[in-house]
Amino acid sequence: MTSPRWTRWVAVLSGLCLAVVTAGMAEAAPTDFYRAPASMPGKAGDVVKAEPYPPALSIPNQEGPWPSGAQRIMYRSTDAHGSGVAATATYFDASLPWTGAGARPLVVLAPGTQGQGDQCAPSKLFTQIVHYNYPLDLAVGYEILQAYALLSRGMDVVVIDYQGLGTDGMHSYVDRRAQAHAVLDAARAVKALPGKRIGDDSPIGLWGYSQGGGAAAAAAEMQGTYAPELNVRATMAGGPPADLRSVAAALDGGGLAVGLLGYAINSIYAGYPETRAEIDGVLTPAGRQAFDDIANQCVPETIARYGLRSTSDWTRDGRSIADLIDDLPAVRAAVDEQRIGRSTPNGPVLIVQGRNDDLIPYAQAQQLATDWCDRGATVQLWTAELPPIAPGFVVGHGLPMVSGLTVGLDWMVDRFNGVPAPSTCAG
Repeated sequence: MTSPRWTRWVAVLSGLCLAVVTAGMAEAAPTDFYRAPASMPGKAGDVVKAEPYPPALSIPNQEGPWPSGAQRIMYRSTDAHGSGVAATATYFDASLPWTGAGARPLVVLAPGTQGQGDQCAPSKLFTQIVHYNYPLDLAVGYEILQAYALLSRGMDVVVIDYQGLGTDGMHSYVDRRAQAHAVLDAARAVKALPGKRIGDDSPIGLWGYSQGGGAAAAAAEMQGTYAPELNVRATMAGGPPADLRSVAAALDGGGLAVGLLGYAINSIYAGYPETRAEIDGVLTPAGRQAFDDIANQCVPETIARYGLRSTSDWTRDGRSIADLIDDLPAVRAAVDEQRIGRSTPNGPVLIVQGRNDDLIPYAQAQQLATDWCDRGATVQLWTAELPPIAPGFVVGHGLPMVSGLTVGLDWMVDRFNGVPAPSTCAG
């Protein structure tokens, strides 16, 4: 007898195959939706505008189309320095029933690295699946895998675009506070939607992998002070970049993903003006041009143009960006500001991390778990014990997202069902 869970996964995989075939026929998201008003009245989490749309991938089932639909929303968030800013997201209401305990939960999904160009915003990719402009402007909506897996368990899902991805301004890549605010304010916005079915006391989960793992982790430890009214029950933080110094050293080793450091440098340059003279002072004209180009790219183009290189190609003295951090006081302070693990999550956290992750080092994720355990949090560190596979080609980073998906889903559902959270904290 075929299990319902297996049947749902077959439907997901079949739908993904169908999406690849039909992606070229999907319409792009309207660009005018992403234009924010000149001022941002109201408070954090207020909905600025919303509109329904049919996602490019919709799978028929006995309950009707799955998911039942989507809403593109713009909401007010708060940047790293306390100013109001627009952010966008996509809200999916699950057509499958929630069979767990209590009210239907909402999961805020923080995406992994998409890029820094506005065309990379996940809410745009949900209408296309595949975005392409000649010659190398390519983006693939891979977060559909995690979003639809969560929907398959009957949980509503809101997938954020972060700040500056799709909307005006530089995307605040790996900026701890900006990303945490975008996550928490998205939950507030869904609760404020007209005709909402997510109530004020509905359980909320935070979920993300890679960049999204860092955003979810930062939101978990900031929720108590920034959004204490939210009923956050659990956080799944996969492959979290908790220590940017460690991550920068790993990226700058000449692998495919070295260009992703450009996203981080651009984010710091835009968000922390005191760093600009230092950054400009160490870059060659070619380096400055590379970072300007990267600011408008999605991940596939950045990899194609800048993979298998070193940032030492872009500096005046031939040292890498990772090596220069400690010699640039303002940059050092901005990088140190992004460290996750200095506050305590209110609820339990699952950290999913590959032992041989070639993008986000295992040791710094392990240190995050230790830091939170020392603060009294309930933390489970689940390690994907995969062998090194093509180091530097991001395989070791991508596979744990897939292998840990069912682990994360089961863990999240257990938390919503009131099952006590397991812990790997010593003592």
